[in-house]
Amino acid sequence: MNRLPGPFARVGMIARPGTPGLTGVIERVRSLVEAHGAALFVDPWLSDELDGHAGELRAGEDPPDLLISLGGDGTLLRGARSQPRGIPILGVNMGHLGFLTSLALDELEEGLGLVLSGGGWLDRRATIDARVKRNSDGKGPSLWALNDFVLHKGGVARVVRLDLSIRWGEEPEEIGRFSGDGVIVATPTGSTAYSLSAGGPILAPDMASLVVTPISPHTLAMRPLVLPARGTFTIRAVERAEELVLTADGQEAVGLAPGDRVEVTSSRERVALVRLPGQTFFDTLRRKLNWAL
Repeated sequence: MNRLPGPFARVGMIARPGTPGLTGVIERVRSLVEAHGAALFVDPWLSDELDGHAGELRAGEDPPDLLISLGGDGTLLRGARSQPRGIPILGVNMGHLGFLTSLALDELEEGLGLVLSGGGWLDRRATIDARVKRNSDGKGPSLWALNDFVLHKGGVARVVRLDLSIRWGEEPEEIGRFSGDGVIVATPTGSTAYSLSAGGPILAPDMASLVVTPISPHTLAMRPLVLPARGTFTIRAVERAEELVLTADGQEAVGLAPGDRVEVTSSRERVALVRLPGQTFFDTLRRKLNWAL
């Protein structure tokens, strides 16, 4: 972790529409930001809530020095995808679990005040890239994720057979083949999300690794894998791949055609999550997931 830079001149704020109690919370945030002499920029749909007391936060235009996310982990992931990767992100939990968030609502004034003054730490999280290689011409879209990529069926409830391999050097190495509902490729950050629900292990966030977790495999012999992040991990549908979908962080989706393959590699980009003094990864595991209690 690194020291949080500050104080901040431009503060961005995003929120999940329809969140109960949101109006009161954004007013509390606005008052704190203004008290610290910073300018506030918000989601365009939030402008009406603040009666013109904040600018509009738009992707690609003068990014903020700090981004505040009001909601759960999904809102924070959306913020990480919408702004340049190095911007510090502070999550305020207004969702159910909020594992990636750092502040509860009853800690808002004290915690945000500390952050706006430059107190706190930056926890730089590893991310991953995926490239879809179309069977037709070898080209395809690229995706990016902080949590995970999930390859799954997009239509009827039917199993899919997947072939997994990894390339360390020049030649690919076959890992294996299995039938199931799909597969999750998660970062250490994403190891506590969907992968954990599917039976995957928990990784410390600073590990240079990937977690490959089968979704409902139709064999007792198939277990999650922890792989070094330095290779290229490839997923290919063995049979016809109608209605297969690749999703990134649950935010972006790409359909796959028969014969397409997905190559996952470690990304050079990092996401900077704000952590307050005294907060640790294992403390968060105990408080939010009841681990070792």
